[in-house]
Amino acid sequence: MAAEKGLRERVRELLAEHGPGAMEPLDFLRARFDAGLAWVHFPEGLGGLGLPRTEQAVVDAELAAAGAPDNDPRRIGIGLGMAAPTILRYGTEEQKSRFLRPLWTGEEVWCQLFSEPGAGSDLAGLRTRAVRDGDDWVVDGQKVWTSSAHNARWAILIARTDPDVPKHRGITYFVCDMTDPGVEVRPLRQITGEAEFNEVFLSGVRIPDAHRLGDVGDGWRVAQTTLMNERVAIGSGQAVPREGGMIGTVAATWRERPELRTPELHDRLMRLWVEAEVARLTGERVRQQLAHGAPGPEGSGLKLAFARLNQQISGLEVELLGEDGLRYGDWTMVRPQIVDFYGRDAGYRYLRAKGNSIEGGTSEILRNIVAERVLGLPSEPRTDKDAAWKDLPR
Repeated sequence: MAAEKGLRERVRELLAEHGPGAMEPLDFLRARFDAGLAWVHFPEGLGGLGLPRTEQAVVDAELAAAGAPDNDPRRIGIGLGMAAPTILRYGTEEQKSRFLRPLWTGEEVWCQLFSEPGAGSDLAGLRTRAVRDGDDWVVDGQKVWTSSAHNARWAILIARTDPDVPKHRGITYFVCDMTDPGVEVRPLRQITGEAEFNEVFLSGVRIPDAHRLGDVGDGWRVAQTTLMNERVAIGSGQAVPREGGMIGTVAATWRERPELRTPELHDRLMRLWVEAEVARLTGERVRQQLAHGAPGPEGSGLKLAFARLNQQISGLEVELLGEDGLRYGDWTMVRPQIVDFYGRDAGYRYLRAKGNSIEGGTSEILRNIVAERVLGLPSEPRTDKDAAWKDLPR
């Protein structure tokens, strides 16, 4: 209670000194970060106060009640959910000071350069090379399925730095400046008509060694921090009320249009409603565990459930609407900054949900993670685990 009272007082001091209505939103966000109220579980001086993560709800509620601007978290989700926890854990003091503040305020958007055309599910098989040249690394390769690359200033990047060791041990983790020469971003048009994803070509891109996260060759371990946080962010990143999310949209249609109902659709809706509620409560449990430590493999199970439920619920919605479910809005080439499931029609939700079982880790790989690391089942045989990467078949 004392910590909560102190937080409320600190919020009131911030509002008294930096009234959100009397200054630009960005200036207010910078002041909030400097006051340690950005993410209270981060260390002092880095946007936090070293408090338990659960105390953040107190700050957010007070600021929302005062009408203070937020940092548009959906637009900068990759930076907040993936880059920031990795930088905090593995970054140098200089890297933390340089990157975390503009990342949180939204001044600098981040993207993730992990997947490649030949290394998606088998991410450790990546081919993008980074070769040391003095104080720099010269990077050549191709990345794919990169959300927000067309808006990003920075990217978290993994590249192969030693082809003579097994694939998991020859990877290093970098921060890449997306405005540097040699970085080319091309849109990937999706089934929705949009291009929120990209392919990124890296041709002789020079990255200073000062922008390396973790030790040389230890990039796979660093990347696990990113991936575990990514899956929690996708599967249960934000608390939702009962009947929130996509199941709420379908339930509202069911109530508003009784002429669409059939016994079979009713049974399916009830089953999915219960499963969505189980997933919501499980997500709350995982968030509580996260408040007391780093995310574990349980996040993979949540992300797996998220993808399956989104696809099944959106399919039910299309069937429930009958002919209206076949309608689709303006199928035009746009470059969205965020994915908006709820401001669109049922056809968009149905098509966009197909990508949920690929992004953030394919459902097949997540099932392996749950089986091996949560349930303790035997691992699948891996004949390439100890072979040098250069000797693996392509």
